[in-house]
Amino acid sequence: MQRFDFTPYRRNTVGFDRLFELLENTGRAATNENYPPFNIERTGENGYQVTVAVAGFKSEEIDIVAQQNLLIVTGSKHAEGNDNRDFLHMGIASRNFERRFQLADHIHVTDADMADGLLIISLVREVPEALKPRKIAIGGKTAANVIEHADSAKKKGTNAA
Repeated sequence: MQRFDFTPYRRNTVGFDRLFELLENTGRAATNENYPPFNIERTGENGYQVTVAVAGFKSEEIDIVAQQNLLIVTGSKHAEGNDNRDFLHMGIASRNFERRFQLADHIHVTDADMADGLLIISLVREVPEALKPRKIAIGGKTAANVIEHADSAKKKGTNAA
């Protein structure tokens, strides 16, 4: 596998170190692990949905942990009492798994549901008001709103008299 050189981009950007490290680490750690299969879908302008195929797992055998910028889905199959079964073909995977998803800033898990062997995790991007773009007027000055305390207003009135 070829390694992509991000040096020209690092020279012209500020604050994207985490993104470049993520891209480099993902390329290095790319293994052929593809179990369980999953889909990532955009459901709206700020909505996303991760669907993981977890056939054979019960909801109590699956853990979902959301950390800052990381979503971890783990499945731990409990040992069943029918270990003496004689399989002619065993094509349904029932091994334990851990699937990690890197999340962008301000992406939060809203809910998770399981139906028809699919684990559906809904996510939403919630950008705080302070970080949303705002229009700045050129040459416009904002008047400072000064709120005076009632006691200071009385002192000014008595001093003026």
